Amino acid sequence: MLTLQKTLQMAYSKPIKEIITYPPEALRSFSPIMYEWIDNLDFTLAPDDYLANADAYINIARELFSAAGWDGDGDIRLMWIPPFMFSGVRTAEFTVGVIVWHVKQESDGLSWILSPVELPCESEFE
Repeated sequence: MLTLQKTLQMAYSKPIKEIITYPPEALRSFSPIMYEWIDNLDFTLAPDDYLANADAYINIARELFSAAGWDGDGDIRLMWIPPFMFSGVRTAEFTVGVIVWHVKQESDGLSWILSPVELPCESEFE
């Protein structure tokens, strides 16, 4: 029987720098959505722990979120959406899911998201 440690050693995970392969300016092509509410932030990641030039991304995300109506409070973080959440996109290349940019507005708990692909949820803007 495999131990947990051996199982973890066998697991494969792509580094975020291999998933976020676009430059900071590419965020400008992402459409912001607002979603009520994402209340479990335990699985979000600090961009500066994973991207050497995280500030460049964060500054553009901040600008886009603000233009969409974000109040400017909360921490901009990364959030992973697994590939099984996207029905009809089952290809050999699409095994990593999508990393989105997320901020939870502290004043009222609204979540703001920037994604490189259309998400399988409705925006509160629609």
